[in-house]
Amino acid sequence: MKQFTFDARLPRVLFGDGALAQLPGEVARLGAQRVLVLCTPQQTEHAEQVRTLLGACAVATFDRAVMHVPVDTVAEAYAAARRHEVDLTVAIGGGSTIGLAKGLALLHDLPYIAVPTTYAGSEMTMIYGLTEHGLKRTGSDPKVAARAVVYDPPLSRRLPIGLTVTSGINAIAHAIEGMYSPDGNPVISLMAEEGVRAMAAAIDGLVAAPMDADLRSQALYGAWLCGTVLGNSGMGLHHKLCHTLGGSFDLPHAEVHTVVLPHAVAYNAPAIPDVITRLHRALGGSAGTTAPRLLFDLARRGGALMSLRDLGMRASDLDRATDIALQQRYPNPRPLERIAIRELLQHAFEGIAPT
Repeated sequence: MKQFTFDARLPRVLFGDGALAQLPGEVARLGAQRVLVLCTPQQTEHAEQVRTLLGACAVATFDRAVMHVPVDTVAEAYAAARRHEVDLTVAIGGGSTIGLAKGLALLHDLPYIAVPTTYAGSEMTMIYGLTEHGLKRTGSDPKVAARAVVYDPPLSRRLPIGLTVTSGINAIAHAIEGMYSPDGNPVISLMAEEGVRAMAAAIDGLVAAPMDADLRSQALYGAWLCGTVLGNSGMGLHHKLCHTLGGSFDLPHAEVHTVVLPHAVAYNAPAIPDVITRLHRALGGSAGTTAPRLLFDLARRGGALMSLRDLGMRASDLDRATDIALQQRYPNPRPLERIAIRELLQHAFEGIAPT
């Protein structure tokens, strides 16, 4: 067994049906008195639910969170926080809203509580992303860790099945990269495999029964595990490609993860045979199937778009995307080869099954 160091970085978690009711106690535990509720324009109903729970200490709502966390949006949210003399934010929603809370924590030392309503898992990490001048910059900083995470499965029960599938596969991507990260360890590998198993089974079940309460709980459980893996290990080629495609070409985050993941796993597969074995097992594969193809078929069964072309990518931008992805070197089990990565992007652009 290889040497490893495990310095667990885990936010406080409250999980279960009705857990949102504990939010006022969490705000009081942190000593906060004036709360700004963050959400996207589509989730104002959830934001109002939070404000009703918190009563007078919820002084305002900022409902303009958007994908990829533009620095201008962070500045607008901070202006609202200053105007209302806020000492805590509550981010209710998916990765866009939680990413905004992280931007405020990073740039302005404003702490937050996360209430996820999707399955991306960002709430469990110290990883942030900020987009400025068409480039998405990512990093890791303890300042962006949530002070608490409230997982209430009924909040995700009405998540459209399309978003359910892409958000869940986004979470699976976090777990997979944790399996082969240089700073991984046996505990992280166990959590990653279980996270993939739980999420993949939940996705397949929810396609047939999208309102099933037990499956929604299982998906959120999988998201918690996958997010914890990402929060305690590094990222490789897959995440770098997705950040490039999202931040520089304004493609939707979870959908890009869904398209790219099978191809990124196929690219790395020759260098990670043990991981591929574990992944094949977690996905319920049988003899004659491959892990990349199982991921591809899982997304396709869920009705996800399977090509970058369908997400709005232009063929003329594939060379530039390759160049951006290779500008900064990062750990990856297979060396980064320009011709092979360009081919990977071509396959993802066309939506062909990985080989």
